[in-house]
Amino acid sequence: MARKKRDVPEINSSSTADMAFILLLFFLLTTSMDTDRGLARRLPEPPQENQKKEDVDIKERNILQVFVNFQDQLMVGDSYLSVDQLRDKAKEFIANPNDDEKLPEKVAEEVPFFGTQRITKNHVISLRCDRGTSYKTYIAVQNELVAAYNELRDELAQSKWQVNYADLNESQQEAIRKIYPQVISEAEPKKYGEQK
Repeated sequence: MARKKRDVPEINSSSTADMAFILLLFFLLTTSMDTDRGLARRLPEPPQENQKKEDVDIKERNILQVFVNFQDQLMVGDSYLSVDQLRDKAKEFIANPNDDEKLPEKVAEEVPFFGTQRITKNHVISLRCDRGTSYKTYIAVQNELVAAYNELRDELAQSKWQVNYADLNESQQEAIRKIYPQVISEAEPKKYGEQK
């Protein structure tokens, strides 16, 4: 007698797509994703159509040269510093508290809330990096330079209004930015040294 084959019942797959969609949605909603952060920089305004190109001569004393080589060594002016020392050096350069003739020249400027102030209006911090500079060192140098401005602004806000710079209104912040304008110039990285 021949055996009859049994039919295997089919599996109902009509809801498989719905289940896959629900699982995908669940993982998308519950997974935390890292977000990239950039450097907060304000780009200069684009030139007007009829604006003439002017060459600006900057005196040597008004420029603080900051260079990071491929070995992550930091050179500020003519001397090597650690990243930890950069903030104090930058603060001294930006403020020129003793009106040192080797630091940026001071110019008398009328500033709201402060009256006539002698400020280093024309100072520039010039940052150059080697292509081999590590990203970690580059960010650390950037952070120290920005922190120098932030500390000077906080100190001035504390002495004038007894609050931090961030807690001031827009016109007060603008007055402090006029005294301590953030001027960091970055050159395109070049390959100065050879990596081994």
